[in-house]
Amino acid sequence: MLPASDAPVSPAAPVDYHPLIRQVFAEMGKVVVGQQPLLSRLLIGLFTGGHILLEGVPGLAKTLTISTLAKVLHLHFQRVQFTPDLLPSDLVGTMIYNQNQSVFEVKKGPIFANLVLADEINRSPAKVQSALLEAMQERQVTIGDTTYPLDLPFLVLATQNPVEQEGTYPLPEAQVDRFMMKVHVDYLKKADELEVMRRMANLSFVEDVQPILTKADIFGIRQQINQVQISDTLEKYLIELVFATRRPADYDLPEFAQAVQFGASPRASIALHRASKAVAYLEGRDYVLPEDIKEVAADVLNHRILLTYEAEADGIRTQDLIEAILRKVPIS
Repeated sequence: MLPASDAPVSPAAPVDYHPLIRQVFAEMGKVVVGQQPLLSRLLIGLFTGGHILLEGVPGLAKTLTISTLAKVLHLHFQRVQFTPDLLPSDLVGTMIYNQNQSVFEVKKGPIFANLVLADEINRSPAKVQSALLEAMQERQVTIGDTTYPLDLPFLVLATQNPVEQEGTYPLPEAQVDRFMMKVHVDYLKKADELEVMRRMANLSFVEDVQPILTKADIFGIRQQINQVQISDTLEKYLIELVFATRRPADYDLPEFAQAVQFGASPRASIALHRASKAVAYLEGRDYVLPEDIKEVAADVLNHRILLTYEAEADGIRTQDLIEAILRKVPIS
């Protein structure tokens, strides 16, 4: 008989996180009404390590959804209001002189969190955008001569107002491309808005939610998403979708031939691959279907396609191009 220390150990069965994910949606529903698509996209970004750009008019519970999600996931949350006078040090931190110790000490900024809400991101100048870009891409921040790694998971959720453009700075294309998805947050349905009104009109309403997932759970889910299978056929289909944004005429879309200035970058292929696997996982499958790719295609591609001025003058939208591509490109 083998000693206890040498006895073979049977591998532990993989943890089924799907009941916990359903609990996350249920717990979020205690506070947030009618934003299930938004919550799904936020979870996809978190589970796959991709940042999310949110666009929508004020009052659609974007901030409430993100702050509540941080509580449910037991993550450190920070909100930064981007303004024209914001400095990089206001975001990442700075060196402060300690007179008692006669040394400089580091005071870390709000970027040192797991979920960072960059509210109205397009109101900050280029230097702030550059500091945020390093954090988004490298998961690290430089203060003085020292580089500090950020706590993982790290996710930037940025909002911008599509209506009010006075006093804003257009986001650099390099930064926009680093957002995994750009999600348009629309108005609620009548029944959902009625429920929101009733809840918020109640002065005794308390936003009380319980933490469901831990950081270890999030990384466990990430590993399981990484094991979701996608066929060679669907991988080639995914590449064809991205190439069609660059050369629509090659895909029997002559009406868009002169409309595209720049198509989606290779980051779009990577993001679409990861996002479709996450969609399949959230649906309880370990394999990707074409519908999974199509579900997130618009969110992954819409901010990576730059149309010409002539196309915009003719009323052509990136959404029109994406819908036409999804109709035309075959799965072969």
